[in-house]
Amino acid sequence: MKTFYISTAIDYVNGSPHLGHAYEKVLTDVIARFRRMMGDDVYFLTGTDEHGQKIQQSARAKGIEPQAFVDSIAPQFEEMCAKLEISNDDFIRTTQDRHKQVVCELLQKLYDKGEIYKAEYKGYYSTRQEQFLQEKDRNEDGTWPEIFGEVSEITESNYFFKLSAYQQWLIDHIKSHPDFIFPRYRAKQVLEFLSEPLNDLCISRPKDRLEWGIPLPFDPEFVTYVWFDALTNYYSAVADKPGIWPATFHVIGKDILVPPHAVYWPIMLQASGIELPQSILAHGWWSINGSKMSKSTGNFVEPIEFVDNYGVDALRYFLIREMSVGQDSDFSLDQFLVRYNSELANNLGNLVNRTLNMTNRFADATIPAVADEGEPEAALRALWPKTRDEVIGLFEEFQFNMGLERAFAFITATNAYIEQRAPWKLGKSEDPVDQALLRTALATMAEALRLGASLLLAVIPGSVAKIHGVLGYSAEGDWKSQLEWDHRLTGNAVEKTCILFPRPEKKS
Repeated sequence: MKTFYISTAIDYVNGSPHLGHAYEKVLTDVIARFRRMMGDDVYFLTGTDEHGQKIQQSARAKGIEPQAFVDSIAPQFEEMCAKLEISNDDFIRTTQDRHKQVVCELLQKLYDKGEIYKAEYKGYYSTRQEQFLQEKDRNEDGTWPEIFGEVSEITESNYFFKLSAYQQWLIDHIKSHPDFIFPRYRAKQVLEFLSEPLNDLCISRPKDRLEWGIPLPFDPEFVTYVWFDALTNYYSAVADKPGIWPATFHVIGKDILVPPHAVYWPIMLQASGIELPQSILAHGWWSINGSKMSKSTGNFVEPIEFVDNYGVDALRYFLIREMSVGQDSDFSLDQFLVRYNSELANNLGNLVNRTLNMTNRFADATIPAVADEGEPEAALRALWPKTRDEVIGLFEEFQFNMGLERAFAFITATNAYIEQRAPWKLGKSEDPVDQALLRTALATMAEALRLGASLLLAVIPGSVAKIHGVLGYSAEGDWKSQLEWDHRLTGNAVEKTCILFPRPEKKS
């Protein structure tokens, strides 16, 4: 079985993790968990990008060595992954020897093939983006876009990779592989970029300007351009692990689709004789309260602190429920609390506690066997396979927000079923018919809860595990076999209560 290999972009350690970092990890984790649930052999990589001029400058500003600087920041990203319950199989740092060795091997291979040459370059350079610029990068008024920061004109000798020689090959590959860029409409953006002639890529920086990087194996007076270094992580992490490469999906932000991931990376691989990834998934950006995220203005969400305040599954749920993959979305505490209260606490949480409470009151805390089903049970039972199949189909297409909507519609229907059957009324009756209806109602509530919760496993795994636990359920076998309505909980002892999502206090 081919490994489902999925990766995130590696985070640049020039600052602390923010909401965008958290979203990318959670999105990729949901995909990874879902594919495992579907039976795939998944390998999930994330990590940190630790070389380059900005790191060197930040370290000097603190009066410490660059390695000490990145060693102080990288653990924050590992802590964030742990806090968000990210199920990554590996965490790569570009300062690790295993990575640097592969970068040098690729560089030497390309140099030996004649794909890298030395030339003098005169042009404009953005320190912030650590890249050379062209005239076409200017604004219409001749100024440079703010994203480039300070731009200076420099002349220096450097090594160049023959990017331009592969331009038509890449155009043909994108057109003949419609799944290479996801969402597909972003392929148009890449092809528009490729409609202009490509320049060869400067893949070195002289050591007298930048020391903090991987030295070129064929000329130690130069270090490797940070993008050539960083992009190689997806391959370097698994180069010694047979059967994993090529990647199934690289999950990245839309801002680094063009040119790094959709132009530089596939051409680097093709020139090296390495198979290309199946697809690059480019997600959107989060704004906060309608404005761009900014630490300086305080318009900022610190993921670890937020989890401490509201719980990991609440944040995971909101990020996946609120954003349509590929599109932009806005994060506001008010909207978060709306979803938290209406969907997690009042809908799912309420169903859990109604089920436990009534099973304790009317069945000695033991889920009864179902008696004869009536029309309400038949209607809810008929809704289940339709819901299950829709959710799985939507998840397979990365439409997680819509899948969650369908799953919660089933949970809402289960709560409506409880109102219709009114077990609290049946429990007061001594009529054998009513008692049979009561047993059926309690069994149906428990089964619907088990199944509905199982659809949420990839998104809120901790909460689903708690639900299964209070129902006395140990999920065994493959996940899809667990999605059959079969009253397998009959006879299970249940807990008295379970507060999954406590009422939050709004924190500013």
